[in-house]
Amino acid sequence: MHTVQVLLLDDEPIVGQRLKGGLEKLGCEVETFENPLQAMARIAEKRFDIVITDIMMAEASGLQVLEAVRKTTPEAKVIVITGYATTALAREAMEKGAYDMIAKPFKPSDLRALVIRAMQDLGIPAPPAA
Repeated sequence: MHTVQVLLLDDEPIVGQRLKGGLEKLGCEVETFENPLQAMARIAEKRFDIVITDIMMAEASGLQVLEAVRKTTPEAKVIVITGYATTALAREAMEKGAYDMIAKPFKPSDLRALVIRAMQDLGIPAPPAA
């Protein structure tokens, strides 16, 4: 069975720590990053099924990460996290091929539901609800 490969990028370490466990419970293999440049380097070397990225980060924006994923793995689902849920930014992310967007603050269960939907759209059977 295919293990879903997830890259989780947020410049707040607590976000990655909080979300990683819940995603692993779904049977995902999760790599967390706080630095978008390191995350983009990893995206260049490994195929991820789902990439979850914050939009507003110091070193690079989530839109740049989105573009990097589109180049290497166009079929990957990119979920954008934003603490600044502006419609313009959302529209730009969606136009660039983001799968969906979730605004901070959100409940980990909301993100898990989104990841399950992305898995189903990728044709990966979702795990039984924990």
